[in-house]
Amino acid sequence: MFRYSLRRILGSIPLLVLITAFVFALLQAAPGGPLSTGEGGGGTAEEAMSRMRVQWGLDQPVHLQFVRWLGQLLQGEWGSSFNSGQPVLELILQRLPATLQLTGLSLLLSMVLVIPLGTLAALRKRSWIDYAITGVSISGISMPIFWLALMLLYVFSFNLGWLPSAGLGDIRASTEGWAAVAERLRYLALPVTCFTLVTVAGLVRFMRGSMLDTLDQDYIRTVRSKGLPARTVIGKHALRNALIPVVTMFAMELPRLFIGSVVIETIFALPGVGRLFIDSVQVRDYPVLMGILVIASVLVVVSNLVADLLCGWLDPRIALGKE
Repeated sequence: MFRYSLRRILGSIPLLVLITAFVFALLQAAPGGPLSTGEGGGGTAEEAMSRMRVQWGLDQPVHLQFVRWLGQLLQGEWGSSFNSGQPVLELILQRLPATLQLTGLSLLLSMVLVIPLGTLAALRKRSWIDYAITGVSISGISMPIFWLALMLLYVFSFNLGWLPSAGLGDIRASTEGWAAVAERLRYLALPVTCFTLVTVAGLVRFMRGSMLDTLDQDYIRTVRSKGLPARTVIGKHALRNALIPVVTMFAMELPRLFIGSVVIETIFALPGVGRLFIDSVQVRDYPVLMGILVIASVLVVVSNLVADLLCGWLDPRIALGKE
């Protein structure tokens, strides 16, 4: 298991470098640039922009810009925002807590709901419970996330007035302790519910299918023939193997939620990284965009790595097969 884990970790490093190089080249190939809005002014304006290109290193070839940027990144220097002049890492860290609260709560609730609902649907195959869970799941998959967010806003905020519609708290309120936590949860209720419903809808049917495949295996029939209780058969033998493909799907949900926060944070006006990404795209703030995309790339690679390690732990044959 140690050699398997080490091999997976070392294999992730060049993959991460390739992903960041591709993203960097893609941004450089995009039309326009951080100085494009000021071009054509002539005279002093063009001279000032030329000096800024040299200052920011935009006059160098793309591959040299990438090497310079990567070297600074490895030293902890993420550059400064073209728009505000604020350090990129500081700017992202200011917005990161809101995004982590949104995605973390959504993923936690999804795990709590997906595993029991998918297992229950498999154990009650072709019953009204199975049809109800499957029907709700298909309905959730069919709804675009922005439409679901708008409907939740219309019903629970604008119509009923139960929950706030935007932001992360009331700036006029001076709450502390558990009152502050409760206030934050009120503001996160709608965006977290939206994310959770979409995530659960996509994974419940996957969990159901995995459990059904596991229950049809010969070793499950053997265990049942020994007279073990159904709770032991399901909880100790079937569930662990059924979770192997589901773990991979859950691991991929975190970067997907991080990227999907662009839509949710825009609709609910949350001061997170997704909202920062949209603002940076509008002004072509390349250092900020690269910083956010690097974090997203790291999440993708680390999520795949964690999924591989968890699958190797759940089923040691996977790790032995990779040796």
